[in-house]
Parts: sequence; C-alpha cells; structure tokens
Amino acid sequence: MINLKTGEIEPNQPLSELGGVPTPRIHSKLNDLPSKGQELIDFAAEIGMPMMEWQKFVSIHGHKIKPDGRWHHSEAGLLLSRQNGKSTFMMLRILCGMYVWGEGLQLSSAHRLTTSLETFRQIVTLIEGNDRLAAEVKKIRWQHGAEEMELTGGRRFVVKASNNASRGISKPETIHLDELREYKDEDAWSSMRYTMMAAKNPQVWIYSNAGDQHSIILNKLRERAIAASSGTADTIGWFEWSAEPDAPITLPSGEINWQAFAQANPSLGITIHPDNLRAVINDPPDIVRTEVLCQWVDTINSAIDAQKWGLCAIDPIPLDPEKPTWFGLDCSPDRKFAALVAAQKLSGERFYITLLHTWSNDYSLNDLAIANDLAPYARKYNLQTVAYSKRTAGAVASRLVPAGIPITDMDGALYAEACDRWLGAINSHRLQHGNQEELNQQTLSAAKLPFGDGAWIIGRRASRVAVTAAVASSLVSYFATQPETEIDIQVG
Repeated sequence: MINLKTGEIEPNQPLSELGGVPTPRIHSKLNDLPSKGQELIDFAAEIGMPMMEWQKFVSIHGHKIKPDGRWHHSEAGLLLSRQNGKSTFMMLRILCGMYVWGEGLQLSSAHRLTTSLETFRQIVTLIEGNDRLAAEVKKIRWQHGAEEMELTGGRRFVVKASNNASRGISKPETIHLDELREYKDEDAWSSMRYTMMAAKNPQVWIYSNAGDQHSIILNKLRERAIAASSGTADTIGWFEWSAEPDAPITLPSGEINWQAFAQANPSLGITIHPDNLRAVINDPPDIVRTEVLCQWVDTINSAIDAQKWGLCAIDPIPLDPEKPTWFGLDCSPDRKFAALVAAQKLSGERFYITLLHTWSNDYSLNDLAIANDLAPYARKYNLQTVAYSKRTAGAVASRLVPAGIPITDMDGALYAEACDRWLGAINSHRLQHGNQEELNQQTLSAAKLPFGDGAWIIGRRASRVAVTAAVASSLVSYFATQPETEIDIQVG
C-alpha cells in the first residue's frame, strides 16, 4: 500500500494513511529548461486554492519555456481518474493565463457543454469572491454555448460547444479541451487546433481519463506521447496517472489492489477517501477501469467481457450445408452498415457462429442489393430462418419473403431474450467462433442497455460504432440455444 507521507508502498498500511502516487506513471521526458509553472503555483496559493503535489508537478513541467520565451510543450495532456482535481487544475491555468500571463484569448470546450459551463460557473464564483480578481472584470456574458468573460485590457476566456468551437474564433493563445476521450473523429479537434496557427505562443491542454478503442484523438495523442517518452523528436507534454494495463481491480486475496488505485488517483488520501473507492469496485469492471483506474478498455459499458469472448475462439470451422442453419441480419440505425451472421449447432450444447458478409455505404445501404447478396447463402445452406429487427432491416426482410426465404422478426422481448442467451452462451463457452477480426471488434464494442425490469439489450446507438455483427450474433444465438426436445431439465 501507499504511505501518504512517504509515497512508499508498505504492507498492512491503515486505510486512513493511504495516499496517491504524486508523480505520473507515464510522462514526457523531463528537461532543465526554465519554467513559468511556479508563477501558477504561487497564484493558486494567493487566491486561496493551494495546489496538491501532483498539480505542482504538472504546473512546473507543463510550462517549460524555450530560450525564445515560447512554450516547450505547445500541446500538453493531463490524464488521471475522475474527481482527482483535473478541473481544478484547468480552472487555475485559465485564471493564471488571464490574470498573470496576460493571454489575450483562451478557449474552453468539452464533448458535453454542461461540463464546460460548470467550469465557467466555478471560475465566475471564485472571481466574485475575490475583490482583487473582480476588480479587473469588464463584463461576463451568459449565452448558452458561447459564455464569455472579458477582463480589462481585452483578456478573454470563452466557452464554446464542441460542435462549433472554432466558429468566430481567431488566434486563441490557449485552448482547453475536456473529456477528450469522447471525441470520436478529427473534425472538432482539427477545427480548433488550426485556429491557433497565427497565435504568438499557442498552447493546447487536453484533459481526460482513460478511453476505449473509439477515442480516436486521445489515442493518437497518447501514442505520440509514449513514443516521445522513448526518445522521438516530439515536444508533446504528457502527464498520465494510470494503473498498469494488466493491473487487476482486486488481488487474489479479495483485497482491493491499492497500489493500482494509488497510481491512478494522486489525490487519494487528500480529496478522495479510500472508502469511496472501495464503494465502487463492484460496479461494471470496464467502468471501474476507465473511471477509477484510468485503464483503457475495448468499449466503455461493454456487454461482453473481452477475456470470456477470447476463450470462445477456436480454429475456423466450415459450415455444413446439410445442418440446420440460422441467419442473423442487422442494419445500423443510420443504414450505413449491415452484417449477416450464421449459426450451426455442434456437439452437446455448443454452437458455432461465423460472420458471413458485411455491407457498408457512406450514404445509405441498398436493401435490394443486400437481399440479392443474401440469397446465395440461403440456397447454399439448410436455412431455418433469417432473424432480423423490423426497425432496422425490415426493408431487406420484405424482399426475402417473395423468394421463399423464411424470416423471423426479433423485436421487443424476443430481442432482449436473444441478447441474454447470447451473453450466457459466451460466459459458459457454449458459443464458439472463428476469431474473425471484424466480429471480434464489433462484439467487444457492443454496449449494454437496460430493457424493462431487469432485462437488457445491445444498444445500437449507445455502442458509438456499428455493432451489426454483434446484434446479428445475438439473434442467431436465440435459435441455436433452443432445446432439441420439449424437456430441457429433468428432476429425479
């Protein structure tokens, strides 16, 4: 365990003395350049918000300056678990930029506007409670999605919604991007980053906890940072408090893995009580890993455990044309992706699924083309039915009926039961698959949504990416898990 006073790992340390690790597990190469970070530390103390040790570390090493006075790190990333003080650091950096460093324009944005607005409100509250800071305020404008604060001399801080963050903005000196793990494409990042091209001394700060495979911008920056820490010529600044990737939530003894939690929570023992961490360890593992251990996962709130899915993988098996075969067909809600999955029973209660075909179109899928592509598969195998959702694949299914291809609508309670059977078959290793890359990725990207009183379904939209192969797999699992006789369980 971690001793709050010494930072050393000690056995049998009382919970009351647990503390977080004050230095990041992953960080950029440190250097001997001068830093303006002490000015930020002094300013924070002056306004009654003294920094914690980890915040001082980031302040000093994130604000090194080159001989020409420009920032050594024009891009800097701060990653750690929730409720450790990221937002407080950002707020202090914004205030110092305005009041001490005289930055002409700072821009803040987050994936959720409410996050940026909360930071703005806290800054306003702090300023209003400090006569010295309040004396320099020229105006505060409350306009939803475009809040703005202006100090005397034209120093400004502006909040922008992420979907139009760069609109009307010219030459910001500092940009603060919160919740970067939620950015799933290049658009918002690029539009904001390039507004700084004419700024005299620009700096971008990103703030986040761990993401998943779909956190495109965060993952790219992290890859750069890890490479830079190994010696590549990249001046990106990176300060990441995270547990080791393979660190478990609990130890074999059942005790919490306090060492891992301390690595990801530098404020442990200061603002975060160990009991509060103990209270969340029984939440879904992927959420605990991203939110509290700052560990990357395949998908946040994933329906399927990656390890259990991996244990279901076997060498690919060719489908037997004579065996009863079930197809699952699903289209994405935006009608840009579709997948066809087949299932056949194996010996005992096991069954095998395989991804037969996928479709994609940048605009909209052609339902006639999908039906025509599906027909040869229907003729090749002993097809029992094509399971589908009327909501997403109804247009395709209606074209199969005239060709004599049997179909079954799986909406509502049937879909929920299919998802539950699919999950049960994976957890018990009754489901077998051929380790297809696309099927693996979509399965591990499938997000879990509650349905009714205790049931659940794969959330197509909640999964953030197309998971048509996963949905189709769940549909065929419903039929592949049907008992062969009416008597499934015998007693006595």
